[in-house]
Amino acid sequence: MIYIAYILLGMVAGFLAGLLGVGGGLVIVPVLILVFQASHFAPDIIVHMAIATSLATIVFTSLSSIYAHHFHHQAIRWDVVKHLAPGIVVGALLGAVIADMISASGLRRFFGFFELFVALQMGLNLRPHAGRQLPGKPGQFIAGTVIGSISAIVGIGGGTLTVPFLVWCNVRMQNAVATSSACGLPIAIAGAAGFMLTGLNEVDLPAWSSGYVYWPAWLMIVVSSILFAPLGAKVAHRVPAARLKRFFALLLLLLGLRMLW
Repeated sequence: MIYIAYILLGMVAGFLAGLLGVGGGLVIVPVLILVFQASHFAPDIIVHMAIATSLATIVFTSLSSIYAHHFHHQAIRWDVVKHLAPGIVVGALLGAVIADMISASGLRRFFGFFELFVALQMGLNLRPHAGRQLPGKPGQFIAGTVIGSISAIVGIGGGTLTVPFLVWCNVRMQNAVATSSACGLPIAIAGAAGFMLTGLNEVDLPAWSSGYVYWPAWLMIVVSSILFAPLGAKVAHRVPAARLKRFFALLLLLLGLRMLW
């Protein structure tokens, strides 16, 4: 039953990735916490393992998104990715270190509040108005560091932070979404690597783990999500985008409240 739960989670995550263009971390993390609890993993490391495993799965989600946005639409601003990526890598590694220092309950509350914030942002369609141009290299490095650290702490690809930042800096929405997908790759790689390293000294890790990353869950989520992403993309062209966003916002609201509860 546990393995079936991983497969079903991957199906949902892949479907949502194709449907809404999200990496799925905001859904993967809370569900993995429940599954890990049912597997009787050590309570003190369950949240850290869920976040780390989520980041590891986003590597493949990001690669798929990059392929679609670059080869089909040529929409990625690689000049922006080049300047944001160094800060993102530093921030994601820093985020993994910070998360390792936070208790499971504290990390869970932080994730719950962040999920409620994203639900509000998406449900009310809150978007920043283009009010400035992109900062120089130092400013983009700092922005990347903030985006990378927060994304690693909550186990997401960073789209909910990167897209608003780029839109605020006068980047067209289509380019902002595409560029965000490319920025998700260094977040996922550096964040997952950071959680692997910080979790090496944990004595209660289950078998088949590298630090906080649990490979059986990773494998089943990745395989099933890849298979179901095209189905989500197909449905996305048949259902109004506003309705999809409201549905996802409601789902995030319920998951965020569940995490806080």
